[in-house]
Amino acid sequence: MAIHKTAVVHADATLGKGVTVGPFAVIGAGVVIGAGAAIGPHSVVEGQVEIGAKTRLHSHVCVGGPPQDRAHDGSETRVEIGAGCELREFVTVHAGSSAGVGVTRIGDGTWLMSGSHVAHDCVVGSGVTVASGATLAAAVQVGDGATIGSLAGLHPQVRVGRLALVGAGALCAQDVPPFTLAQGDRARLFGLNITALRNEDFDADVVRALRRAWRTVFTSGASLRTGVRHARAEAEGRAEVVELLDFLEGSARGVCKAASA
Repeated sequence: MAIHKTAVVHADATLGKGVTVGPFAVIGAGVVIGAGAAIGPHSVVEGQVEIGAKTRLHSHVCVGGPPQDRAHDGSETRVEIGAGCELREFVTVHAGSSAGVGVTRIGDGTWLMSGSHVAHDCVVGSGVTVASGATLAAAVQVGDGATIGSLAGLHPQVRVGRLALVGAGALCAQDVPPFTLAQGDRARLFGLNITALRNEDFDADVVRALRRAWRTVFTSGASLRTGVRHARAEAEGRAEVVELLDFLEGSARGVCKAASA
């Protein structure tokens, strides 16, 4: 363990084996940091925060601050960050709100690039990339392997599905289904995220099935409900197509429209 002499580490913080703490960093009471993690210069970790092994906070990162929520009653809430994450310069991650679920969660291996923000009660999956300046508002959910482009803005309670891509500068006021591309203000869907599907070694038959489901739901001219019903009948139980259709049926805010719609 290497703690710089100018760092402030509360006696009630728990630091695992091999943790490093840079100059002028502040670690508060109740913080738990896993083995091999690194806290960069001038970073602040406060409150009930758990950070997984080998996660790295670069300089001026702030984790665990109280939620920016007028409804929050000031009670103790949490942040949970998985193992092997990278939080770059000036990232902010706020604790959950008493008016929400009370915890903000980030999975393993997720990258939060410089200046990005994760608001209270967000649930961010594993292997997610949030590019510089992007903002996830309250209670946003982001599925595993999704990418949020630079300066994108996600409205409170929006969901982004697994392996979806939200383009740079997009403003998402509605849900982005798994495996799709979204871009624009207000964001629209531009088909499947084929690059991600190939990178994840999706079988060609799976990709064809997802393409067919996309056409049935978004380009057939049918209503979303009707398109989902028809696509489900064609899916033959294929898990990835079922995942897409279940996401669409579970939307509370509605789904981004296709660019051709």
